[in-house]
Amino acid sequence: MFRRISCYYSLLLISFLLVSSAITGVLCWGVINVKSKFAGSQRSFLDLKDHDSKRQLRLLAGVDLPLGGSGRPDGIGLYYAKIGIGTPAKDYYVQIDTGSDIMWVNCIQCEECPRRSSLGIDLTLYDIKDSATGKLVSCDQEFCYAINGGPLAGCTANMSCPYLEIYGDGSSTAGYFVKDIVLYDRVSGDLKTSSANGSVIFGCGATQSGNLDSSNEEALDGILGFGKSNSSMISQLASSGKVKNMFAHCLDGVNGGGIFAIGHVVKPKVNMTPLVPNQPHYNVNMTAVQVGHDFLNFTTDIFESGDRKGTIIDSGTTLAYLPEMIYEPLVTKILSLQPHLKIQTVHDEYTCFQYSESLNEGFPNVTFHFENSVLLKVYPNEYLFSFNGLWCIGWQNSGTQSRDRKNMTLLGDLVLSNKLVLYDLENQSIGWTEYNCSSSIQVLDERTGTVHLVGSHYISSACHLNAQFILIFILLATLL
Repeated sequence: MFRRISCYYSLLLISFLLVSSAITGVLCWGVINVKSKFAGSQRSFLDLKDHDSKRQLRLLAGVDLPLGGSGRPDGIGLYYAKIGIGTPAKDYYVQIDTGSDIMWVNCIQCEECPRRSSLGIDLTLYDIKDSATGKLVSCDQEFCYAINGGPLAGCTANMSCPYLEIYGDGSSTAGYFVKDIVLYDRVSGDLKTSSANGSVIFGCGATQSGNLDSSNEEALDGILGFGKSNSSMISQLASSGKVKNMFAHCLDGVNGGGIFAIGHVVKPKVNMTPLVPNQPHYNVNMTAVQVGHDFLNFTTDIFESGDRKGTIIDSGTTLAYLPEMIYEPLVTKILSLQPHLKIQTVHDEYTCFQYSESLNEGFPNVTFHFENSVLLKVYPNEYLFSFNGLWCIGWQNSGTQSRDRKNMTLLGDLVLSNKLVLYDLENQSIGWTEYNCSSSIQVLDERTGTVHLVGSHYISSACHLNAQFILIFILLATLL
């Protein structure tokens, strides 16, 4: 989840305006292939914490977006998709982010942008001159007014609209907005898609720093924000009548991959809870926490801190972060069912132990209660994960976080995996239900009233494909 420390500074914007001014140049639904950034890899606890720390500092008819990877804590799931941009289209790998709004990709003039990635994917720098449909967004256009909260000082009609985002970990991305064709898979039948496209305004990254520059080995081409604001890709496509302003994901914590669809999901049925108004992220009102048959004793005002209200739902965060007044009794209650465990603290903050019996029989379920009697149940095999022969608790104490994140409540993939999560921006609500994420869901075609199946997907990396090719070659050789 990307959190901006500051958005747009006038002097810096004027500098980008001067630089960028020299650069010239029907309802449906669809699918995007998404994969975990660290799919199939074992990460250390430091990597795990570092990922979530940076994540919390940057809290993004039907469309089918195929998924890949895993959201398990022992794999550090970070999901990304492959989309096409431009005419002719080129492929870009972008992080799927429900915690940020704008979409941006690295651009050709960027010297600090990564050129290679260890994820087995080919990175591509966007060049507006290579696209017949690419256009600059000028600083006097309505989009630029809206995203900057009004006119920019020094703006003239031939200057492009700049963006600058600075994240809490010191990383930043800066550049200018462009408008081009984005290709996606429109659902055209049961488990069938056809190519569709829509014009989208997105950021062209000219300068990257920190975790977004070339020093990041697990680099991607950019970020695809699925946040709530009008600047997000889904909001833009919805406003033009291309899609419904609704999307759903089902992250498969068992097999990896899963389902990501834009559109009106009609099956399975999902119980919804309202979003908290005037919050930048997907915040909901938690009313109770249940461990086994017992309810924890707390007042709901612990979910409020300054302007921050409610519980953040964020699929880009791996673990789950709870205020100290919930975390301490929750962990104590979980461990009380196994009083003979030898507890070990790993890296000064992870509670771990050895256990050889059935997790689901030996430990209690944890159930979160939300407004409208919506429940979210987390099983022991989901909140416990293996590390070096130990089982470790995925719940984290946000009371030990830095000031801006202190005692925040944030539920990530630890809680959301193996559930269909539905985001309904048209009715400002969100909901979920337990589901087999390797199966399929049903999405309504608003034009015809017909319902079609959207199935699960998994993007295979280049190295995975190479391994398959080698295996096939060996098998053929033995036959010959």
